Amino acid sequence: MARRIEATLGSLAFLVLAPGVVAGLMPWLIADWRPLPPGDGPGALRWTGLILIAAGLVVVLEAFARFAWEGLGTPAPVAPTRTLVVGGFYRFVRNPMYVAVTALIFGQAVLFASWGVAVYGVVGAAAFHAFVRLYEEPTLRRAYGDEYAAYCAATPRWIPRFRR
Repeated sequence: MARRIEATLGSLAFLVLAPGVVAGLMPWLIADWRPLPPGDGPGALRWTGLILIAAGLVVVLEAFARFAWEGLGTPAPVAPTRTLVVGGFYRFVRNPMYVAVTALIFGQAVLFASWGVAVYGVVGAAAFHAFVRLYEEPTLRRAYGDEYAAYCAATPRWIPRFRR
C-alpha cells in the first residue's frame, strides 16, 4: 500500500509538471488567456473544442491513476512503473497520454480560435512522436522484452483500435 501511495503522489506531481504545463499553461499563454466570447464562432465549433478537452482530461487522469495503481510507478522516466501498464485506455492505443494531451491542446486551439495553439499542437505531436520512437520504445523494449514486443504487435501506437 505504501508503494501505491508513493506512486500516486509522484504521479500527481508529474501530472502538474508535464501535462499541466504542456497542455494547460502553454496553450492558455499562447492564446493570451482569452477563449472565444459567447456568440462568436459557431456553437458546434465551441462544443468540439470542449469535447476534445473533456475527453483528453478523462484519458490523462485515468492513465496517470493506472500508472500508480496498476504499474506501481509514475509516467516520469525517473520513477518508472514496476510492471508494464496495458489496461484501461492502454488496451486500445500504446500512447493514450500523448494522444490525450494532443487532444487537450487542439481542443483549446478550437476553443480559443487560436492558430498559435494549433501550431503548438502540431509541434507538440511531432515532439511526442520523436520522443516515443527515439527514447520511450527502446527503453520499454529493454525493460519488458517479449512482453512489450507482444503488446506492440497487438496495440497500435497512435490511432486507437477499439476491438481486440
